Amino acid sequence: MIEVNNIHKSFGEAHILKGISTVFDTGKTNLIIGQSGSGKTVFLKCLLGLFSPEEGSIVYDGQKYSELSGDEQRDLRQDMGMVFQGSALFDGMTVAGNVMFPLEMFTKLAKSEMEDRVDIVLKRVNLVDAHMKYPSEISGGMQKRVAIARAIVMNPQYLFCDEPNSGLDPKTAILIDNLIQEITEEYNITTVINTHDMNSVMEIGEKIIFLKDGLKEWEGTKHEIFKTDNQAVTNFVYSSELFKKVRQMYIEERN
Repeated sequence: MIEVNNIHKSFGEAHILKGISTVFDTGKTNLIIGQSGSGKTVFLKCLLGLFSPEEGSIVYDGQKYSELSGDEQRDLRQDMGMVFQGSALFDGMTVAGNVMFPLEMFTKLAKSEMEDRVDIVLKRVNLVDAHMKYPSEISGGMQKRVAIARAIVMNPQYLFCDEPNSGLDPKTAILIDNLIQEITEEYNITTVINTHDMNSVMEIGEKIIFLKDGLKEWEGTKHEIFKTDNQAVTNFVYSSELFKKVRQMYIEERN
């Protein structure tokens, strides 16, 4: 679980985060949504420990990040897996090499143990025959699955995903969403996803927070988002005709 308590973050005169508080539960997919400039990326980087809030605190399963020593902060960050927007794979490494990279950097495991761990996570993301392929030889969806395998190879307690469906077709995006949700439940990870994809919201939004101008404007579930009267949320979520129709169908079913 991650507890966020009234965090503020500024860059010069720009006040980006303005007192955000929320809780991200373990074993659930927690989504951050909002328009460009709402503070989503800065918020995610604060959760990753890349930015330090000027006020407030972030607590990881009872550990207040700002009170940890440098070594303790470093250890905590090794419990964090990250799926980057563009997958961020190394072009000159094979799939297996990309997934093994964190193990080589941060552990003292024997080579055979690393290989066993790589086999396990690649099997989990349904890439059993891709070990020796290079990123340029596989599809965007497969690259994303490699990125997920790399993110979980260290058995993290926390998984962060930045626009994991960026550049994917709708069918593949749904597969990636479902994979992230399955892994979250199976590994009992605290997963936080920064997204603008409303299909993800409807598919796996167990906890959603909506940011606007650096403030937490709304929070709830994928079911509650249909019922909200918050105008900023409805304007953002139902900007497309498809989601307007979905909401209307939901309202009619409840009446």
